[in-house]
Amino acid sequence: MLLNPQKILRVFIFIRLFINYVHQKKTLMKHQIIYLTGFMGAGKSTIGPILANTLGWNYYDVDQVIENKFGRKISDIFKQEGESYFRRVERETFVELSNSDKIIISLGGGAVANQENLDFFKKNGKIIYLKVSPEVAYERLKFKNDRPLLSDAASGNLSKNEFIDKIQNILNSRERFYEQADYIVLTDDSSIGKTVDKIAKKILAGELFNS
Repeated sequence: MLLNPQKILRVFIFIRLFINYVHQKKTLMKHQIIYLTGFMGAGKSTIGPILANTLGWNYYDVDQVIENKFGRKISDIFKQEGESYFRRVERETFVELSNSDKIIISLGGGAVANQENLDFFKKNGKIIYLKVSPEVAYERLKFKNDRPLLSDAASGNLSKNEFIDKIQNILNSRERFYEQADYIVLTDDSSIGKTVDKIAKKILAGELFNS
């Protein structure tokens, strides 16, 4: 009994499409990466390692990796080499880190404020935005002088209102990027434990990587 050539062709095409579909699914699920973003003081470097430990994943802080590599503080790299140089090193660092699976990566506050970087994060993992208000960010940052973009404010050269206004201005320039995150968590009135629990449950329930 001879088979209809058109039927054979249709079966062949179906099989090829199915194989491609399975391959794409495997490719998409190959790496599970969470990129934590948010303004300075949002809690990325605090929440990140606790979340990673809860999930049994590895954790990397991009700024810390850069400081360990260069033996200098981020603020010093900014002063000595300039922001454009730092952003280039920052990108090289998170691209390299993104070759691993099941990892939490804390990004610098300005890393996502670049469409090319944002596209990379969305392609390679899931972005979680830890959102903090300018007022709460001020309370967490007012005595820290290791943040390059706020060094003049933290050194006492600005009043409280001027400090908050500067935070708001930086936030305004970044918010359209932050808001494109896959998941947004408000951190102002949430404890570290509750924030970690909320994110971990969402990941373990498959609501991020299966969506």
